[in-house]
Amino acid sequence: MKALRIKWQYAVVALLAASAAAFGMLRPQLLPTASSAKQKLSATDRIKQNPPPALFTDAEITPIGKQADAQRAKADALFAQWKKAHGTTRDDKAFAAWAARQIPAPPKAKDRTAELHQVQALAKTRTAAGKKAATWLELNGKKDVWKLYLHDQRELIPARQGTTEKAELKAALKLAKTVSDQLAARDKQPAPFVLDPSLRPEKHIKPGARGPYSYPSRHATRAAAAVTFLTALSPHRAEDYRWMQDEVLYSRLYMAGHVSGDLTAGTLLGDLIGDYELTVSGH
Repeated sequence: MKALRIKWQYAVVALLAASAAAFGMLRPQLLPTASSAKQKLSATDRIKQNPPPALFTDAEITPIGKQADAQRAKADALFAQWKKAHGTTRDDKAFAAWAARQIPAPPKAKDRTAELHQVQALAKTRTAAGKKAATWLELNGKKDVWKLYLHDQRELIPARQGTTEKAELKAALKLAKTVSDQLAARDKQPAPFVLDPSLRPEKHIKPGARGPYSYPSRHATRAAAAVTFLTALSPHRAEDYRWMQDEVLYSRLYMAGHVSGDLTAGTLLGDLIGDYELTVSGH
């Protein structure tokens, strides 16, 4: 039932894209000019132009989803400490430094090797359809799909409120990228396809390369921050948000961008950032 509930959105997106294409053929004089074509597209427009393919099954994504869910309670308990000490005042710099200290150190070498073996085994099961799904999720799972979800919510609320919430989500996603990038540069944990270039030969990793680094996962951090924020705004849609989060996480394992420890660390960090943005925004 979960997949059925969210399919309406993508069906509408696909219909709009098809209608737009047909209308363009019937009314060529209304095609965009060279200058207008160069305008930056919104997240909604980008997904209209590139609707999602069939994504991964619930059976495939559930295990990593359960690992991600386990971070929620940890994040809430940790954030309560921050809030007790700092209240509801925004201080992104101080919070970023504090949040970075809450993320566990990377797994020991033997544990990361075991996680790498899991990714290597998963890579052997890849299909053309799976690669297509993972590619779409990698591209849109950073920001656009979360912005699209918020866009749907904004259709039902006053414009001023919607504009404010759009800025708040943008702030959460930006902070998620900033802190996850800082931690990755600090901990220097090579991505699985760096440790084993055969996992992604198209990346053309040079022998002895150390980066890109993957702990914690930027995708996981952004997804968790977005899901925490969006769920507070629209609790009845929480299941759909978590479903998409799990899709994004699984795609990163599937294409060897991350091991599971990267994803759980990123989820914990993102949950903290979501809590922070909700608090300082007064939600």
